[in-house]
Amino acid sequence: MIQAVILAVIFALAVLGLVLALLPACLAGVNLALLRTPEPPPESEGLVSILIPARDEASVIEGTVRAALASAGIAVEVLVGDDHSTDGTAEIVRAIARDDPRLRLVSVPALPEGWTGKNHALAALAAEARGDHFLFLDADVTLAPNAAAGLVAHARRAGAGLVSGVPRQLMASLGERLTVPMINVLLIGYLPIALMRLLPDPSLGAACGQLILVEREAYARSGGHAAIRTSLHDGVRLPRLFRARDLRTDLVAGHALATCRMYRDFAQSWAGFSKNAREGMATPRALPVWTLLLFGGHVLPWLVLALAFAVGDATAAWIAGGAALVSLATRAAITLVVAEPVATIPLHPATVCTALAIQWNALLRPGPAGAAVWKGRSYPTRGAEAAAETPAGP
Repeated sequence: MIQAVILAVIFALAVLGLVLALLPACLAGVNLALLRTPEPPPESEGLVSILIPARDEASVIEGTVRAALASAGIAVEVLVGDDHSTDGTAEIVRAIARDDPRLRLVSVPALPEGWTGKNHALAALAAEARGDHFLFLDADVTLAPNAAAGLVAHARRAGAGLVSGVPRQLMASLGERLTVPMINVLLIGYLPIALMRLLPDPSLGAACGQLILVEREAYARSGGHAAIRTSLHDGVRLPRLFRARDLRTDLVAGHALATCRMYRDFAQSWAGFSKNAREGMATPRALPVWTLLLFGGHVLPWLVLALAFAVGDATAAWIAGGAALVSLATRAAITLVVAEPVATIPLHPATVCTALAIQWNALLRPGPAGAAVWKGRSYPTRGAEAAAETPAGP
């Protein structure tokens, strides 16, 4: 009797794992077909303001600025917001600006109460920008020459007030390879992009905060970064804000538009993904669901496969093995299309476990409200959670 119950449980878990593995596989198949790198016309009218917030970015800012100035196919201006850097960031930008009048250094005012640093810096830059479109760019992102023109062309074709894409993620250390790939796994494997384009629901809004293009008038109509001033996760909050204002948002394939190396080791990766976890998956309602989806679809099949072999259940082993292969094939397809390191594919189950560990740690860590620390600043998460859970008004 006990043996029969055990076999029934193993079989049920194998089927569950297969169902949960097929969900992202089907979504990824559709999404990879829908996401395209935008092709710009030979020349585009208008001016794009490339806005780069910088706080102690001396190690990367020169390459980022020079790549932005090398944009082709549309006129650009580049504004770098020096957010009270203590290294040579400002001096590097000033030296480049002496030879190129399209580059301006903007001194970001002191951070007001109730703002997060990046949102405040971007709001300050937007107030100084002259372009028809604003391209918000992280300081560690290197643009391809046709990126700005391609994003503007797509925004005009799609009638979108906001367009974003995930740059090709560069990873050298094991810590990066265990964490960074989840960006594209979650976006491509779990966001129904066809529905996002069809329905105006704000909950379907998504972007990558490393690379976001907005139309100037749409940005003003949305309230811009001032409307999400407490947020640490502009990649979630800004597109949802736009959609709540009946402004269309869209996603494109971004791996040919830019490259980014977010972090340098596991400690940086853990801290970086932890800082905005409470505005993403790490909420009491969302995280149990995400745990079921991610653990059940990408880790459980491997565990059930081992268990089925141990008890000699061939049927469960075939089902669990099929689920594990589906999961790994989904990850491989995403990895190859977005040009991430192939060596990260076998790490996939460990990558999922690491992502869930980051999220659960962010949710359960002690403290009166928890705190996110980034770039030398500490932000209580209570305000961020309120911003994430409060729908934007009309």
